[in-house]
Amino acid sequence: MKTLPLAAARTLHLAAQGLLAPPRRKAAKADVLDAIRRMAQLQIDTIHVVARSPYLVLFSRIGTFAPQWLDEHLAEGRLFEYWSHEACFVPIEDYGLLRHRMLDPSVMGWKYSIDWHTRHKEDIDALLARIRDNGPVRSADFVRADDSVGSGWWDWKPEKRHLEVLFTLGELMVAERRNFQRVYDLAERVLPDWDDARDLPPADAAQQTLVARTCRALGVVRADWIADYYRLAKRPYAADLHALADAGEVIPVRVEGWKEDVFVSRELEPLIDDAANSRVRSTVTTLLSPFDPVVWDRKRATALFDFDYAIECYTPAAKRKFGYFCLPVLRRGKLVGRVDAKAHRASGVFELKAVHVEPGVRIGTGFIADLRRAVQRCADWHGTPQIAVGSAPGALAEGLLAVE
Repeated sequence: MKTLPLAAARTLHLAAQGLLAPPRRKAAKADVLDAIRRMAQLQIDTIHVVARSPYLVLFSRIGTFAPQWLDEHLAEGRLFEYWSHEACFVPIEDYGLLRHRMLDPSVMGWKYSIDWHTRHKEDIDALLARIRDNGPVRSADFVRADDSVGSGWWDWKPEKRHLEVLFTLGELMVAERRNFQRVYDLAERVLPDWDDARDLPPADAAQQTLVARTCRALGVVRADWIADYYRLAKRPYAADLHALADAGEVIPVRVEGWKEDVFVSRELEPLIDDAANSRVRSTVTTLLSPFDPVVWDRKRATALFDFDYAIECYTPAAKRKFGYFCLPVLRRGKLVGRVDAKAHRASGVFELKAVHVEPGVRIGTGFIADLRRAVQRCADWHGTPQIAVGSAPGALAEGLLAVE
């Protein structure tokens, strides 16, 4: 069994995630779908102090692209939305893998309230009938009874919660997004060719496929990483991985410094030796979304990159260590820092409120040049080409403002 240095494990993981090399050509619409298929899912989040997360995750991989391409893939039926890792865009061919969650929402936790459904069943049924008779709706089509402004997730107007119940049950699907707002329609209209009796895979087979999808998306996996990717049941997954190894879908390896069994996706077999001998390394420097698959599992990011990351936008301001919306900085195979960023679109300014560099990272000319180019590319894509820097260590602030 081959033993890999930790750097090789990082390389293989980034290769699986589409972060091995910068894009070599201008992005096309098909690249959006290819990137999502590579990751297996694309998490949705509405915070947009910079670009909304799904767009930023794609930008990190394919470079400058038209955000409407993602919306078009959804409206054209190549993607669907559902609770995957969290709320995610998922390739439509994987609908059957998540269909079991819709049929048994009791396992969905807070995402499905049986109490709410029971108490409001008559209204929920009436809403479903309205959509059947009159067509798709948005939450915005309904006004709050008290004409007030909601204060968050648990202060949704009743119709929004009704829609979410029907969405989680799979009776409604998101047909499209308009200005990033969901448009809900009947599942049979969005996916008219689906038939549970004919198309639904057995639950065990769907579970096995989700484990295999996780291995392919992560590239390098341990049993303790499996549950998080698709929010599977928290249980031991060592037997599942060894079964995949017996089937030839993953390759058992060792990683220096780890006691756990490790497996590499078979698709990455051609890269293993080159990664182990440093003949291939990630050459990407980019800013990542807080909801990027590379960092969304805190324990995995710590094990692979020695990078302890938690988004702080949900943390009270006084308790934040790094900032409201810090973007991890990926540089040439390592997570080397984070920037608390905000795009001021009206003024064309991309503000780096604070730049934090990881302990032990040398801030040399190469580091500064790589980060400056990455920040400028991201700023240009946002339509905010002017860089402003608040706090940054050493010569980094001046270097980020330098004009090439």
